[in-house]
Amino acid sequence: MKKQNSAIIFVLLTFLSIQLLAQHNYKNFKVSVYTRAYEVKKMEDSRWLDSTWQVISSQMKIDKIYLETHRDLLIVDKKTLVSAKKFFESKGLEVAGGITYTIDEGDFFKTFCYTKQKDREKVQEIIELSASVFDEVILDDFFFTNCKCEECVKAKGNKSWSEYRLNMMTEASKNLILGPAKAVNPNVKVIIKYPNWYDHFHEMGFNLETQPTLFDGVYTGTETRDAVYSEQHLQPYLGYLVFRYFHNLAPGKNGGGWVDTGGMKFYDRYAEQLWLTILAKAPEMTFFDYRQLLYPARNEWIPAWKDESSSFDYASFLPLSQSANVAKAASHSLDIIDKIAGELGNPIGLKSYKPYHSSGEDFLENYLGMIGLPIDLVPEFPSESKIILLTEHAKKDPQITEKIEKHLLEGKDVIITSGLLNALQERGIRNLVNLEYTSRKSIVSEFMMYRKIIKINDPILIPQIQYNTNDSWEMISGMDSGLGWPLLHQSSFANGKLYLLTIPENFADLYNLPSEVLNGIRETFCKHLGAEINGGSKVSLFLYDNKTFVVESFNDAPVEVEILLSEKTASVTDLLTGEKLEMTIIPEIKRRGGSTGTQEKYKIKILLPTHSFKAFKIE
Repeated sequence: MKKQNSAIIFVLLTFLSIQLLAQHNYKNFKVSVYTRAYEVKKMEDSRWLDSTWQVISSQMKIDKIYLETHRDLLIVDKKTLVSAKKFFESKGLEVAGGITYTIDEGDFFKTFCYTKQKDREKVQEIIELSASVFDEVILDDFFFTNCKCEECVKAKGNKSWSEYRLNMMTEASKNLILGPAKAVNPNVKVIIKYPNWYDHFHEMGFNLETQPTLFDGVYTGTETRDAVYSEQHLQPYLGYLVFRYFHNLAPGKNGGGWVDTGGMKFYDRYAEQLWLTILAKAPEMTFFDYRQLLYPARNEWIPAWKDESSSFDYASFLPLSQSANVAKAASHSLDIIDKIAGELGNPIGLKSYKPYHSSGEDFLENYLGMIGLPIDLVPEFPSESKIILLTEHAKKDPQITEKIEKHLLEGKDVIITSGLLNALQERGIRNLVNLEYTSRKSIVSEFMMYRKIIKINDPILIPQIQYNTNDSWEMISGMDSGLGWPLLHQSSFANGKLYLLTIPENFADLYNLPSEVLNGIRETFCKHLGAEINGGSKVSLFLYDNKTFVVESFNDAPVEVEILLSEKTASVTDLLTGEKLEMTIIPEIKRRGGSTGTQEKYKIKILLPTHSFKAFKIE
C-alpha cells in the first residue's frame, strides 16, 4: 500500500512540475530567444553551452528557445541539435527549430535561387532535417529571393519580377517546405516569420495573400532600429502597426513579435521595440539572438535623461555591474510592460486599406501613427467602418473608385491622401470631387486654420492641389507667399464626406506641423474613435476596446499632451499609479455660421517624460 501511495504521489508531483514548467514567466506573454546556427554549432561543447546559458538565464526569464539548423550554408549536425534540444528541455523550456535560408547573409543577404534545381534540393534537405528533430520550425526573415541570375531572367520572361517571384515562392512554400516537412513529421508546425519592410514584400516574393493560409502560423519582425541613422529609416510606430497588420492578414495565427539590438542607440530605443510589440498584443516576445543577449551592457547606451522618471526607470536599472549583459536590459523592459499589458483589451483604430501586393507612399501609415493617429492596417476594404483612410496603396484595387463612392452613398466618410488623388486622376475620382493634383509645388512657411495664421520655423514642401470654388472647402491651408493650398480639405458627396490630406513631399515634415494643425487633422481622423490627442508630434495613441488607452512619447525631451474624450466619464485612472486625472469640459464650438463645429469634449492633461508611455482606464 505504501508503495502504491508513493507511486501516486510521485505521479502527482511529476504532473505538478510539468504544469509549473508550462506556465509562462510573465503574466501576459511568453518570452523566447532565437539562436543562430553559428551559436547552435558551438553547443556541441557542453561547457560553452552551460556557461553561456547560466549568464543569460541569471539575468532574464525565458520560456522558449529556437535552435537554428541552417544559415549561410552552415548546417548543424543532427547529433548537436538533439543534444541541445534535450539540454534546454531539461531547463523547462519549450524548444523549436529555426531556419534562415541565406547562402551568404554578408553578401547583401544573398538568398537561395528557387529557379535552380540544386538550390531547390538544398532548401528541401534543410527543412527535412529540421522537421526530423523539431515539432515546430520557424523560417527567419529570408524565405524570399533577390536572385536575378540568367536562369531567373530567362524563366521570368515577360512577367514582372513581382509576379514571377510571388508565384514562385508560393510554389516553393508548398513543394519545397510544407510538403516535405509534413512527410518527415506529420505533427510539425511550420511558421513563416515576416520582416519589418512589409511595403516591399511582393517585389521579393513574400506572398501575403497565399502564404498566411498555407503555413501553420506567421510571425512578425517588429524591430525598428534608429529611424535617422539606419538604412531603413523605419519609424518606431511600425513596431506596433506591422504586428497588427499581420494579425489582420491571418487572425489567430500571428504567433508573436521579434526584435534585435540593431536599435540600441539607447536602452530606451531597445525597450520601445519590446513595449510596442506587447502593446500590439503579441502573445510571444522573441529576442534575436542568443549571442546578442550575451553582449556586455554599455554605459554609452545610457542617455542624458537617465535621471528623469522615464518609463525605462534607470534608477532601478543602474548602476551597471561588470557582469551585466543586454539580457538585463531585456528583462528590465519586459518587467515594466507586463505591469499593464493584461489590463489592455483588443487594439482598435482608424482602418487603413492596403491591398495585397500594393505600393505607394511607402510606410506612410507609420508617420501618421507618429503624429498621434491610431492606425489599423487591413488587407481588405473596411466597408463596415464609419470613416476609413486610403493612402496611395489603395490604387492597387481596380474597383477602388467604385468602393469609395459606395461608402459615401452609405453615409460613411473617406479620407484620401494626395498620393491616392494623384493615382486616381484618370480613374473617375473627379466624379466624386473635383480636385486636381498638379505638377506644381509650394514651399509652406505658415498655415491658416479657421482664419487664424500659424507660422512655422522650418518651411515644408507640399504639392499644389486645385479645386473648384464652393464645390469643396479648405479646412486647413498651407500658405505660400500669401496663397493658400489645401492641407486638409473637405467635400460632401451624397450622404458622406470625402476628406483629402495633402502629404508633404518629405513624409518626416509631418512632424514639423504645428500642434494646432496636428490637432485639426486628429479631430477629423479620430471623430468616431472616442479619443484624440492634442499636442505636438512624435506622440502616439493606442486605443483598446475595453476603454483603456496608452499614450507614448518618442521625443528626446518631456512633453505635455491633452487627451480629448468624446463621452463624459466618471474618471480616468492611471493604470500604473492608480492616480485619477482631473477632467475639464471643452464646450461645443460652432463654426461657419453653425454649419460645422465641434461637439462638447472632455479634456485631461498628461505629462510624458522623455521616451515614456502612460496607460489609462476610462471608468
